Amino acid sequence: MANKNLFAPDLTKRPPRSARVRLGGYVILARCLDKGRATLAGKNGEYHFDCPLDQHILNFAGIKATDLKKQLALGKGDEEILRWITAHSKTKPTTWEITQWSAYQEQRGPGDLKTRQYFNGYLEKLSKTREDIYTWFDVLDLDDYVTFGGKA
Repeated sequence: MANKNLFAPDLTKRPPRSARVRLGGYVILARCLDKGRATLAGKNGEYHFDCPLDQHILNFAGIKATDLKKQLALGKGDEEILRWITAHSKTKPTTWEITQWSAYQEQRGPGDLKTRQYFNGYLEKLSKTREDIYTWFDVLDLDDYVTFGGKA
């Protein structure tokens, strides 16, 4: 049973934080933590912890999803999780590496034709008119917005 002091967002009522939100310089991490906490509380809705997006941050930070989930279950806040990541990272990224990696992730889009086709199909389900969606973060933000009642 999860810690009763666990603050878990209800992702059936609102989306997790944007992948763009930086925590300790890392993009994706805040979103990953929101999904992990919500999963522990049974409030993750359509969101999945340890999905391919989460795996980008977990691999770069050098931590395992199962270990992170155990820390989240203890009710640790964002700052405590950051300290835990720093102490337990297998990769030990430096501040400048985190900055560069995060900047790259913010600009990352589909890298090959098959992935581009998937991306375009994903976007088409959300909007048939948006021409300003180029990156994975763009399409995730749009998906979150549309899923919770916004109009593309």
